[in-house]
Amino acid sequence: MTNRKEFNTFKDYKIEYPPEIQQRLDEIQKAIKSVVPEAKDRISYNMPSFWFHGNLLYFGAFKNHIGFYPASKTVFEKFKYELSIYKQSGKGTVQFPHNKPIPLDLIKKIALFRANENSQKN
Repeated sequence: MTNRKEFNTFKDYKIEYPPEIQQRLDEIQKAIKSVVPEAKDRISYNMPSFWFHGNLLYFGAFKNHIGFYPASKTVFEKFKYELSIYKQSGKGTVQFPHNKPIPLDLIKKIALFRANENSQKN
């Protein structure tokens, strides 16, 4: 059994991190809400996520990066070129390193793509 803290809100999650990481998390949240304002903030898998006609995407802070989880393999096909400069895992994760600017325009494009993808399922 772990002593891992469970989070209920985005605010609860983000206050666990230093101010510079909190700012990065805020930037991602605002970018997503700017293009999919109907998306609902949630905590899922104990990290920030958005819900819009299903799981939209997840993101979380780590020691050296922000993990970004688009919740769709098609994102990796559609945005193959733009994502190629970031470390990825086979499980659908992209790592945005803390020592580089967050690609907010790319995050917005992915959020819109995912919102359209989810809307078409329903």
